[in-house]
Amino acid sequence: MTTLSIGKLAKACGVNIDTVRYYERKGLLAPLERTESGYRIYNEESIKRLDFVRRAQALGFTLAEINELLTISESTEADCADIRDYTKEKITEIEDRIADLVKIKESLKALSEFCPGKGEPLSECGILKYYYGENS
Repeated sequence: MTTLSIGKLAKACGVNIDTVRYYERKGLLAPLERTESGYRIYNEESIKRLDFVRRAQALGFTLAEINELLTISESTEADCADIRDYTKEKITEIEDRIADLVKIKESLKALSEFCPGKGEPLSECGILKYYYGENS
């Protein structure tokens, strides 16, 4: 079995050592063991787990959600449907966020029409009036 120091694990996964320590504090990763001098020892599975965490983060999962995914994946009673259902919940959450962002975008577009543009004093800016709660 190949063992890795924290530095080699971090390098293999393209992260810094502090990131590995942070994930360890969050319960997402644990060293196989520690040497007598306190050095963390990892293995090839640690690379897979750390890569899983990074890919899940890139897909928008929070660390708490990733911890839940890892818990499900390690359960002897779970199956593929459990992971699929969890992922579908995340899709719904993302769709809701997208809908909210579209509303914000449309509001900002409408608000931008209230600005008379270049050459006008800021006292005439409809956007600033809106932000300050002034009605014209």
